[in-house]
Amino acid sequence: MPDDLLSRIGDSLLERDRDRRPSWYSDPALFATECVAWPEGTSLASYQREIMRVLVEHRRVAVRGPHGLGKSALCALVVLWFALSRDLAHQDWRSLTTAGSWRQLTAYLWPEIALWSRRLRWEVIGRPPFDSRTELMLTTLRLSHGQAFAGASDDPSLLEGMHSSQVLVVFDESKAIPAGTWQSLEGALSGQGTPLALAVSTPGAPSGVFYDIHSRKLGYEDWSVRHVTLEEAITAGRISPNWAAARARQWGEGSAIYANRVLGDFKSSDEDSVIPLEWVEAAIERWQAWKDSGEDTGPLTVVGVDVARMGTDQTVIALRCGDIVTELRRSHHEDTMATTGRVVGVLEANPGARAVVDVIGLGSGVVDRLREQGFKRTIAFNASAGTTRKDRSGELGFVNTRSAAWWWLREQLDPAFDPTLCLPPDDLLIGDLSGARYTVTSSGKIQVESKDEIRKRLGRSTDSGDATVQACFDAARGVGAVFLDWMKAKKAEMDENPPPPENLMPPMHFLLGQGPPEVIAPKRCPGHRYFGLERRCVYCHATPEEVAANG
Repeated sequence: MPDDLLSRIGDSLLERDRDRRPSWYSDPALFATECVAWPEGTSLASYQREIMRVLVEHRRVAVRGPHGLGKSALCALVVLWFALSRDLAHQDWRSLTTAGSWRQLTAYLWPEIALWSRRLRWEVIGRPPFDSRTELMLTTLRLSHGQAFAGASDDPSLLEGMHSSQVLVVFDESKAIPAGTWQSLEGALSGQGTPLALAVSTPGAPSGVFYDIHSRKLGYEDWSVRHVTLEEAITAGRISPNWAAARARQWGEGSAIYANRVLGDFKSSDEDSVIPLEWVEAAIERWQAWKDSGEDTGPLTVVGVDVARMGTDQTVIALRCGDIVTELRRSHHEDTMATTGRVVGVLEANPGARAVVDVIGLGSGVVDRLREQGFKRTIAFNASAGTTRKDRSGELGFVNTRSAAWWWLREQLDPAFDPTLCLPPDDLLIGDLSGARYTVTSSGKIQVESKDEIRKRLGRSTDSGDATVQACFDAARGVGAVFLDWMKAKKAEMDENPPPPENLMPPMHFLLGQGPPEVIAPKRCPGHRYFGLERRCVYCHATPEEVAANG
């Protein structure tokens, strides 16, 4: 067949395809305007319109911004535009959506695609609505000439080999997508035709491919970047200024979580933060995965109770079942008896559980009342008490029990050790755990700042964080520590009802016929409790010999 004839046939086919192209084939913003029945008083935000235009012009766009700016809606509209425009033009096409977690796709992006598909004006588009049995399903859209589908980012090898003349890849919540996934999808974006890539996310720590794109690292020059500011999102009506102001008070304007979620900027937790923000977010992802799985948690094991000490503080009860902190319960302006009643209700419904109550301040009344009612497994958490614990390395000690407890939670969330602990998606908890700071003293001990210090710095107390820390701290202590708890409970009973002196066993030196020593060390510190395992008073830290010498 002559070459000129082949050329004419090719030109004829191209012209036919052009004739089939809808008017919005190269204009997703026009598609969103003409083919979508918008709820009254709503429309595309100006930055969404701009991002759609830049996507067609530059082919690769990475967008960061605050939580709530409409990222999922943007991605859903782009997927629908791409699928319908290419299919109506009888072009072979493929679209992959991936995200930092499978749940992001199944719980947010694809339900958003389904939502916007129900708002499409099919009479304008020129075809019937999607069939829910054969076309638009839970995570797949199959049309005559192509398909869009969800792909998990945790196995990059499964995403390789996607080729077509028309390709769209959507990276949702891109900050958590592994580098291997980005590399695997480069093959799909390197072919002929018009491959398009849209990456969106609230920022996180300044690391990873999404950060490299926005910081214009070498090799990412072909990406166009867009930072949607808080002011733009407020102007567009996507974010309430009251919400932003409340988050500033809650998290602090200098915190990493405020920078990430409200300002849309990259920032990691401060170097002196006890628990990095990204570790907390990973624990929340594990909690979401557990929730979606429908698996049983098993019995309730620990109840962490942080009792409010000041007017603006909250009483928080953290419930932990195995490796899962299932929920946080909060109350305001309650007296100690009301708080005790809440804890009693939980313990009576879960006989095997123990309560860990902050004993400093009003919490001492809760502890006393719980024990009086027969809940002997109640543990008094004395944050200022001394401890012989060491960190995981065995090199650093702790100034007090509070520091040891917070550090223990840090170690249970450390991604280097395959953590399994799951935390609920709670904004107050996220802010509390990522907001506490620490120092290492000259004596080689870790000191986590006190609640009062945090209150002065942040303007609030870390009640939710402290309740969670207490619940998780007891969980890791093991059988030996549980036995010690039992011993402490028995000592507490003896403190309340000490035996008469005549019933005490004679000192060992009398039994051996050695006669009395010059100084007999007392069994307890006057006015305080029995001496601890370190042979020091748990309150004044004096040894028995020091007490005897001082009379």
